[in-house]
Amino acid sequence: MSKISQQNSTPGVNGISVIHTPAHASGLQQVPQLVPAGPGGGGKAVPPSKQSKKSSPMDRNSDEYRQRRERNNMAVKKSRLKSKQKAQDTLQRVNQLKEENERLEAKIKLLTKELSVLKDLFLEHAHNLADNVQPSSTENMTSSDNAGQ
Repeated sequence: MSKISQQNSTPGVNGISVIHTPAHASGLQQVPQLVPAGPGGGGKAVPPSKQSKKSSPMDRNSDEYRQRRERNNMAVKKSRLKSKQKAQDTLQRVNQLKEENERLEAKIKLLTKELSVLKDLFLEHAHNLADNVQPSSTENMTSSDNAGQ
């Protein structure tokens, strides 16, 4: 017998047939093959979840169609409102962060000025101390020199 005459064809879904062939004597299992059932062939297999939706096109005047459209329209409105709210929240947060940044920049300027003033005071005080220390050490040397004479 030829291989073709041994094959059994099972009608499938969406014009697809499954061909079952008997196992070889070697004991290896064969995987069923999907082939187009109709003469045109070449059609794509459609998952079962999509089949029921495509099998009966809805009439635009039917109640079910109207209900689906209304639900879809409400979902779209809700999605757009949510998106708009998110954009507004983001814009508000951006403005808050800008204000905080400006406030912090002003604080940096103020603290930089304060640091500069304190540095100047410190340096002035350090010079005064250095000036006061040098003459007194010079005086001590001259007074000790005078005492020794």
